[in-house]
Amino acid sequence: MKHAVVIGGGHNGLVCAYYLAAAGHKVTVLEKRDVVGGAAVTEEFHPGFRNSVASYTVSLLNPKIIGDLDLARHGLSIVERRMGNFFPLPDGRALETGPGLTNASVAQFSKRDAETLDAFDAMLAQAADVLRDLLLRTPPNVTEGNWISAVPELLKAASLGKQFASLPMDARRDVLDLFTCSAAEILDRWFKSDPVKALYGFDGVVGSWLSPETPGTAYVLLHHHFGEVNGKRGVWGHAIGGMGAITQAMRRACEDKGVTIKTGAPVARIETRDQTISAVVTEDGARIEADLVASNIHPQLLVGDLLSEAPLPEDFRRRIGHWQSGSGTFRMNVALDALPSFNARPEPGDHLTAGIIIAPSLAYMDRAYTDSRAHGWSRQPVIEMLIPSTLDQTLAPEGSHVASLFCQHVAPELPADFPGGASWDDHREAVADLMIATVDRHAPGFAKSVIGRQVLSPLDLERKLSLVGGDIFHGKLSLNQLFSARPVLGYGDYRGPLKGLYMCGSATHPGGGVTGVPGHNAAREILADIRRKRV
Repeated sequence: MKHAVVIGGGHNGLVCAYYLAAAGHKVTVLEKRDVVGGAAVTEEFHPGFRNSVASYTVSLLNPKIIGDLDLARHGLSIVERRMGNFFPLPDGRALETGPGLTNASVAQFSKRDAETLDAFDAMLAQAADVLRDLLLRTPPNVTEGNWISAVPELLKAASLGKQFASLPMDARRDVLDLFTCSAAEILDRWFKSDPVKALYGFDGVVGSWLSPETPGTAYVLLHHHFGEVNGKRGVWGHAIGGMGAITQAMRRACEDKGVTIKTGAPVARIETRDQTISAVVTEDGARIEADLVASNIHPQLLVGDLLSEAPLPEDFRRRIGHWQSGSGTFRMNVALDALPSFNARPEPGDHLTAGIIIAPSLAYMDRAYTDSRAHGWSRQPVIEMLIPSTLDQTLAPEGSHVASLFCQHVAPELPADFPGGASWDDHREAVADLMIATVDRHAPGFAKSVIGRQVLSPLDLERKLSLVGGDIFHGKLSLNQLFSARPVLGYGDYRGPLKGLYMCGSATHPGGGVTGVPGHNAAREILADIRRKRV
């Protein structure tokens, strides 16, 4: 039996801990906050009002992990939105999506686009199936050394190549384009109507400080289409009790397997001996002997803080220092004394259970991005609003509601000479007012209905949740930071450059989102190394 210490009690850390403990090993999880969950937590932010603090909706959580951890038995219940997405438009019309809705809604803007939808969705689904098959695989790792060490990685690469070659040629071309092109380039090929392009284009920039014109955003679009809820692919849902219900169910699953979870336990450093992990020391001076460490924290915090004195390869340390983070995210939760009434849909309805997206065109999204680069934040921002209390009465007092506002684009860091102050603390409330005013233009009276709010700038997300640069993905989903190169080429298999050091967070394959997959895959590689007596 080995002793594993998992640093960071976010969802991936808990998943990794569960699988290691289920295999019979001693596992300790160290979490710096007073509650596990990382960015997937539910907190009261105004008296009587609770909501998901950062991550805010469910689809990407892998069904294998839900089943293996038996999360339903541990209290997790996920309900589907009654409408997928709702796009209120400046002219008073709206685009609505969901089973039985999308085609008719698209047809009001373009009958041709409505006729194209099925073919586009089929193309996207086929590419998403390729990605879905890659999720639970460890990427081929570029190795150094003799040919014997390279054989397993060559076999992995050959297997992936065989899978790709089994696709029809047109599908191979589609997959290549989706992995390399901009979302705008792909969507311009398929559709004519601005609102229809915006419907898909939003998924290409959500959580990323990018324009839909940026190469690689087609992959971000695809990344958001491999999920499912309750066995239904492409559906988004809500965890009753908020996103914290997911991680609390994971916590209970871990404790059932004997995992020791210590909250309020920030780590000061990881100690090594002979280039091998030996112990973890917390900020209060406690020293925990460890056979291995699995890090669920941002790689720059791991390398720059906890391993600052460790004998790491200099090139690895340098490249982690250049790891690109910053998702341009400004996150808000608001307490409401009334539901919003949209110009496009004044009466209450299923659209209030949807992802309500203010981003009417690709050009609007592009302007929001360029504006944020020039002025610090977009003066016409991109906003996705959810009102989870329409599906979950546990979050707010009767007759009241809570809303999540996921806002883009803002600069992850403000320049030193920024007018009015270089810190987000100087501008947080003004930008929050702008976000509420933007929703109010589409739903007059919304601003007056806000009776409390929680505001998290990129700096707040970093301070509160250790999301460097406010990056919800622990690093951009750019082409040089994906698959075998996530986080660094040569360390894409969840193993670090020290014996007994592993990485299990969102900075590893397949990246961000509440998936649990990095934790699952890292645990598999750790257990393989234990069996081979490499730990």
